[in-house]
This record gives sequence, structure tokens and C-alpha cells, in this order.
Amino acid sequence: MADRLRVRFAKVGKIRFTSHRDVARMWERALRRSGLPVARSQGFNPRPLVAFGLALPTGCESRAEYLDVTLASREGPATTQPWGDSYPDLGSLAAALSDFLPEGVDVVALAGLASDAGSLQQEVSSCSWELEVLGVTASELVRRVEHLLDAPSVSVQRERKGRQFDDDLRPSVRSLALIEPPEGVATSGSSSSWLRTELATRPRGVRPRELVEVLGTDLVLARARRTQQWIERDGDRWEPLSVDDFGRTIIAPHAMERAS
Repeated sequence: MADRLRVRFAKVGKIRFTSHRDVARMWERALRRSGLPVARSQGFNPRPLVAFGLALPTGCESRAEYLDVTLASREGPATTQPWGDSYPDLGSLAAALSDFLPEGVDVVALAGLASDAGSLQQEVSSCSWELEVLGVTASELVRRVEHLLDAPSVSVQRERKGRQFDDDLRPSVRSLALIEPPEGVATSGSSSSWLRTELATRPRGVRPRELVEVLGTDLVLARARRTQQWIERDGDRWEPLSVDDFGRTIIAPHAMERAS
């Protein structure tokens, strides 16, 4: 029986302007209302043991946000699920949690977490994004994308501890290409173009806005949507939780190899 749950959720629409801290508060309220026995920290001001993945920049949408929930242990005979009969399956729990969350935040996958699963903050190595941009023609955007991919380095200025530094973001841009507008997504007009990119999170992450800025100061980022987060190890690559995971215990490929 898993003592932790991993939740994948979407954050779309107007709720994208809500900060990461406010989203964390939303989840604390939703978990409390759900009746799940969430474990709490020790000390003077105990908090629910909920660990979020990489923070989503305010204003961005996502189909792939994550949090891990540690459940409190219960004494007595084991039950089918650690929370008893309130939720007969994880699909029911996912639907209930979505009902307790604001419009635009919905659970899309939920599963028990293997005991050896690592921290989301440490494990995720890259993220895939879809970006809508305005300001130049598609042909001009293609030219700029090719120029960036061919460049040995791409400098961007950042501030750390009150000082300005030049960082090279080129190693963190794993892929970048022009795509057709995603199906079912309203565009900002006939002059908009869409990009798909994969951006590494280490050694330093790249924000979508930084990527658009180095493509040209005349470009405007109209929309950014995170579509996947990726974990890589020993040549394997997988998502922390795929959209069809309801009720399965999540075990990383390397853990299954050790067990076989």
C-alpha cells in the first residue's frame, strides 16, 4: 500500500495569473476538504506534507503540474486504500479533488508513489512547452529559430544577488521548432505563430520569456503552456506521471530493472 500519492494537474485559463504560492494554498484547502489523512510536519507550526514540483511562471498555463502528498499512517488492519471507504478508487479521488479546486485547475492523473521515488524538484531534467508569439512573419521566425540553433552560444543577462551576469542559455535549449496551432486552442489572431521547445532545468532553467527575448525584442510572448516534464536516467526517459495513470503504483524504469 502506497504511503504517498503523486498528482498531475492542469492549470489553464484565467487561473494562470495566480502565483505558485496561491496555488499551494488552493491545494492545501482541497486536500483538507477531501478528508484525506495527509501527514503533517513536526514543530510549532505543523504543515501538510505536500511537495510541489517545479514552479510554473505566473501567467503560464500547464497540462503537466505535479505534487506529491504524504499520507498519515493508520493503526489497525490494512484497508484497500489508506483513507478507507470514502473513495473506492483513485479515479473517484481525482474527480473529487478537481471539484474542490477552482475552475481551471483539474486533476488529470493520480497514482500511488513507489517508496524509492525521488523528489520532483531534483528529478525533472527538462520541460516541453508550446509558445504562441506575435510580431514577425512565420518565415522570419523560422530564420531566427535556425540561427539560434546554429549558434554556439546565446547570451542572456540575468540578475543574481543584486548583480548582473551574462549566462549562456544555448545548452539548455534542447529543441525548438515552428508548429501548427495546437488543436482546440484559441489563437491570438491570424498573425500569431506557435513554437514547440524543450528546455532543460539544469544547471539553470530557461523561462519561455527569456527564450522569446533572445529570438528578438520585437517578438511578443502571447501564451506559454507547459505540456510535459521529463525525468532522464541511464538512457531512459519518462514523465513523472502519464495522463493514463489512475491507480497504478508508479515505479521508475531503473527500479524495475533492479527488481527483475
